[in-house]
Amino acid sequence: MNEPLLRDKIEEALHTIYDPEIPVNIYELGLIYKIDMMEDNNVHIYMTLTAPACPAAGEILGEVETKVKAVEGVNEVEVRLTFDPPWDRDMMSDEAKLELGWL
Repeated sequence: MNEPLLRDKIEEALHTIYDPEIPVNIYELGLIYKIDMMEDNNVHIYMTLTAPACPAAGEILGEVETKVKAVEGVNEVEVRLTFDPPWDRDMMSDEAKLELGWL
């Protein structure tokens, strides 16, 4: 599978993961900072959380790894958590802001 198609499938998988405290998927929330496609179809995902002390951190990170690894063509997945830059509402897509009534 070519890289752009594989990246699209990874993004689709990320759209199915929701922050349990906010009814918007983590991709539209702006929690995914970067998706690196490595050789051998290994994937590194750099992401953040809405707050460093997020009680659902383990659940969200585990779901990202599980769902991305389930994408056909993906070999290994490494999820890297960062708080630089810290997340804020401006990172949300307009769609997410509309859904939450913030636009």
